[in-house]
Formats: sequence, structure tokens, C-alpha cells
Amino acid sequence: MSKINRKELRIALAGNPNSGKTTLFNALTGAHHKVGNYPGVTVEKREGTRTRGDRQYHFIDLPGIYSLTAYSIDEVVARDFILDEQPDIILDVLDSTNLERNLYLCLQFQELGIPVIGALNMSDEAESKGIRIDEKHLSTMLGIPLVKTIGPKGTGTEALLDCIDEVSAGKHKSDRAVNYGEEIETKLENLEKLISADAGFVAKYPVRWLSVKLLEKDSNAYQRLKEHPNAGEIEAAAQESVEWIEKHFGKDAEIIVSEQRYGYIRGAIQESVQTVKEVDFSVTEAIDKVIMNRFLALPIFILVLYGVFQLTFILSEYPMGWLETFFEFLGGAFASIIPDGMVQSLIVDGIIGGVGGVFSFVPNIVILFFLLSLLEDIGYMSRAAFATDKLLHAFGLHGQSIFPMMLGFGCSVPAIMAARTLKSPRDRIITILVTPFMSCGAKLPVHVLLAAAFFPDNAANMVMLIYAIGIILALLSAFVFKKTVLKGDPTPFVMELPPYRAPTLRGVLWHVWEKTWMYVKKAGTIILASSILIWLITYFPTYEPSDEYIEELSVTFMAENPGSGEEEAEAWVETAVANSAIEYSFAGRLGKFIEPVFRPLGFDWKIGVASITGFAAKEVVVSTLGILYSIGTEENEESESLREAIHNDPNMSPLVAFVFMLFTLIIPPCFAAMAAIKAEIGWKWLGFELVFQLLLGWTLCFLVYQIGMFGGLG
Repeated sequence: MSKINRKELRIALAGNPNSGKTTLFNALTGAHHKVGNYPGVTVEKREGTRTRGDRQYHFIDLPGIYSLTAYSIDEVVARDFILDEQPDIILDVLDSTNLERNLYLCLQFQELGIPVIGALNMSDEAESKGIRIDEKHLSTMLGIPLVKTIGPKGTGTEALLDCIDEVSAGKHKSDRAVNYGEEIETKLENLEKLISADAGFVAKYPVRWLSVKLLEKDSNAYQRLKEHPNAGEIEAAAQESVEWIEKHFGKDAEIIVSEQRYGYIRGAIQESVQTVKEVDFSVTEAIDKVIMNRFLALPIFILVLYGVFQLTFILSEYPMGWLETFFEFLGGAFASIIPDGMVQSLIVDGIIGGVGGVFSFVPNIVILFFLLSLLEDIGYMSRAAFATDKLLHAFGLHGQSIFPMMLGFGCSVPAIMAARTLKSPRDRIITILVTPFMSCGAKLPVHVLLAAAFFPDNAANMVMLIYAIGIILALLSAFVFKKTVLKGDPTPFVMELPPYRAPTLRGVLWHVWEKTWMYVKKAGTIILASSILIWLITYFPTYEPSDEYIEELSVTFMAENPGSGEEEAEAWVETAVANSAIEYSFAGRLGKFIEPVFRPLGFDWKIGVASITGFAAKEVVVSTLGILYSIGTEENEESESLREAIHNDPNMSPLVAFVFMLFTLIIPPCFAAMAAIKAEIGWKWLGFELVFQLLLGWTLCFLVYQIGMFGGLG
């Protein structure tokens, strides 16, 4: 192990799923991290830095994987990053309560020839279960430095940095490696000799790792071998060795290598780990007897979701009202100090009316993300996957599809990206196609606005109904795809259930901050730009009614409303002129042009314009309505809120509001989500998704509206 003298170290943070890797990453880097994507794929790339003294540690949080034999996109990304980017050190985060399984990946890292450090994470949980780990002895046995850590508390992070410094200085040298037994080692020695004949190839790929992978029949290893000038000879030798091993042991060569690796791990654990007491009572098992009961699991899952949405509405009602009042006051304040005209309209109607309408829903977003993060950190989300597995399987979805679908309640983009963990291309495509039916956080403000305006006594139930319809449509769509364009059955679902853990306030708040900041940042960038653009097309060309026309309107009002005063007539005329001005604008002309398409659904041109602008971002639907319902009206401290304005619109009704909620749910997602779909499964499936959702959305909303009108609900 050579010295690494640079002042900046690149450290790959790796490990199994549910090992607490991301929590430890946050403890190591604090707020100094950024999120992007790996080149060529939409797998999230999280990087962070930590400075100590004159040295900077640059951490790259790799996707959670079980092995370097890659099947899913996550595994491919992690393997390729380590092989191609060659980090200075690999920090493997190990679940101390399940060392045998976690060390399997760690020993594969060791074979890469890159310095490896093991973080014995969740060491407090191991202690509570009576598992005593002699990390020094285990480190000696494996030839890998080990440090005990507790991610949520940040315990052990300084010791980890000390260990990184020592490793980079050339300490902790060890030649230990997995011994696969005399028969396999003989074959490996022969392959290593053949591969080592080319110095350029050896400089690029670890000889030991590649030799082992060739015996494991790893397709990627054989692909990389083609770069060797003697690839044909080495491949023939590898295949001959595989045949000999399989005949000798009577099993598949990959299984033999795996068994030898596990045998090596068990021997090291037996020497270094003691279980001093048997745990008679397991909290996790006791809870799971109820939560995972075959009859209760699904109803409990539905109740949990129902509770999440009820709490979201109950807890956010007052702060949402405060924000609405604040932005109404802000609009009135600016209107009082800025003279009437274009600048006042831009600031009050375009910026405050548009962006303010979206910001008013931040409490809903914060509380929803808080509750979902709480469920995830507790360990319930994995149980939700098992609870829904049979149901999803019946409709052609994989059990693990529940994770992207649940993430879809937050944002469709990471939800679509999360489908990469599904190994089967068919399962991935179906999951991605149905995930947009989940009501994301951007659709929530639209649902909340309309539900509060037209169903004030049952707003939470109405939003829950829309969410439920989204789930039903996702399942039915998956079933249709299964029988038509994507025939076949989902692959078997095998997944571990992590123990229940008490969530830390810091961890939950971290998740909430990340998601909320993404929403706020979008409101301050995309939605601000969209609001200004929408204001432009609603303000121009300017409308200047003649005095004769205004007088005619006043006379008409007084004739139809005898006994009304001059103030009422002036207010009515002002509203009529404002509506005429909007209809005269570019937005009004566009709305009138597309109105025939939306009229069968009960929508007027305003709803049509809002639906189209929603393709930029679903929150823009609210900002568009905020602008359309505020342009030309007098702003002051007593101005009505957007909810009141929509409720008072004679073209709106509870039926139209419900249909609009349904339409917003079904039509294609925002541009960012479309880009994610294209990146994951290509243009063909993106085109299919757009056509499918547009046709389904229009047809279903048409039927609901027409049936509702026929039933006298209009």
C-alpha cells in the first residue's frame, strides 16, 4: 500500500443498502455536499467535502450495493466508478449487526487493490444485541483497518478521518486476501500470470479481481478482458478453469467462489466476534407480528397513508393561512406604494401573485416530507413493500416498485430514477410509466387549493381520494401494459427488512430540508421565470376600453340591478373590464383558441391556459391561476385570496374543481420528469407515455364531467 501524499483525498463511500451509509456521509460532510448525476445515467451522485487541518477529504457516496457482480444500474455505476475513476480510498460502511453479509462486499473491494477501510456502523445496536466485536483482531484477520461508528450521532467520524490519514500515509499495510482453497488458487495463479504479461493492461485493471471475476463468469470482466492483447488465450484458459472447477465440485463456479468467500468470512468472525447473550425478545419481531400480518399488513398500510394526509392538512392549515395573509398584505403594500401601471402589475400580479401562491403551500410540503421521512427512517417503508407485494404482483408490478411509487408522492424525478434498482428491464419500464400517476408534491398545491375552495369540510378526504385514484390508475395501467405492450411476469421479489430504529431529529430534518429546499428553489427559479412569462402574456397587448363602452357597462348593470349604488356599479364595471383585458391578452387568445378542447371537460379558457403552463412545473398551475384571477383587480389589504377568487368564479363548481384535480393528476408530468423518463427508458417510451396519459386524462375527465352533469351535480 503506497503513500498518498496529496492534500486532497478522494474517498468512495460504499456499502450495502440499509447499512446507514448516507447517514454516515451526512455526519462526515455536514452541509458541505452537492447532488448531481453520474455521467450517462440519472443515478443520483452525492458528493461532499470535509476539511481538517490542511487536508481536504472529498467523499463520493456510491449507490448501495450487495456485490461487485453488477445487475442493476446502481451496481453498474458503483462498480464502474471504482474501476474507472480509481478513488484513493474505499470507505466501506458495514452493518455491525449483520457482519457476515456486509463483509462479502468488503472483501471484493479488497481484491481491487485500492486501500479499504471498514466502518463498523450501528455499533451501538450490535452492543445492545449482545454482539461484541473485537475490531482490532478482526482487522488483523482480514487485513483491513476497522473503525466503530454510530452514524446518527456522528460517533467515530474523527477516528475514521484519523484512519484515512494513516492509510494515506502508507500505514496498515497487509498482504492478506481471501484464500479460495488450493484448487481454485491454482487456477487463479495461472490466470494472474497470463493477465500480468501486459503491463499497460495491469496498470488499468486489478489482476486479482479480474481473475476471480473470470471464474465467476462475470460478463463485464470478459468484456474488459477484450482490451488485453492476449484476450483469446486468457478467455480460453478461464473457461477451461471454470469447467474444471464445476466438474470437480459438482456446482456452478460462481457458487463455489461465493461459498469460499463466505467460509473465509465465517472463520474471521468466529475468531473476533462473540455473542454474549441471546436476545429473547425482539422489538422488531414483536411489531412485525402485527404490521406484517398477512391479513392486517395492507389495511395498516392504507391507514398509515390516510393518517399521513390527514395530519398534513390538519397541521398545515394555520401556517398556510398565515402565508396567504402575508402575501395578500405584501401585494396590497406594494400596490399602495407603486403607481398604477405595468410595473405595479408585474410586481403585484406577476411575481407576488404567482410565486406567492406557490409559497403558500410550503407548510404542506414540509409536513408531508417530514412524515414520509419519519416512516422511512423508522424502517416502515421496507414493510410497505412487502405489504403491497402480492397486490402489485397481481397487476404486473414488481414488489420493489412500491419504492419509486411512494417516492412519487414527493417528486416524480427521483421516483423515476429510483426504478433503476429493479433488475428486469420490463419491471423498470412499467414502474417508470405508472409512477407519474402518483400525486407529487408539485401537484399537491393544486389539489389543496381546489379542495379547500370547494370542499372545505372534507378537503383532506378529497385530496386522499385523488391520491387513491392515482394509485388505482397506476395499478390498472400496469395491468394493461402487462397484457399488451410489456407482456410477461414480474421477477421474484427478495428484500431484507431492516430492524425498526428510532429516527433522529437531525436525520429527519436533513431529509425534509433537502426536499423542501428543492421545492423552494424551484419556486424561486423556474416558477418565478414562468410567472413573469405568464404575466407578460396576460398583460400584453394592453386593453384600453373606450369611455362609451364603460358607460354602456354601467348603464347595463344599473338596469339589471335597480337599487344598486354607484360603488357597486363601479366594482362590477372594473371586474368586467379586467376580464375583457385578460381575454384580449395573448393568454386570453390562446385560451379561447384551445377552449373547444377543454370545454367538454367543463373547463373555461383560464383552466385550459393553467393546464398548459403546468407542463413547465405543476406548481405553475397555481401561479398561473393566481395571475389570471388577480390581473386588473385592485390589490389592497382586503383583497380576496386565490381560494376565494376561484370559489366565486361562476364558471367553477365542485364538479369542475374535482375534474380539474383529476386532470392535473393524470396528464403527463412536468418537463423535468419527462427528461428523466427519456434518460431512463428512451424517446420511444417517453412518446408512448405522453400519448397514453393525454388520451387517458381527457377521456376519463370527459366521462366524469358528463356523467356528473347528467346526474345533476353541475
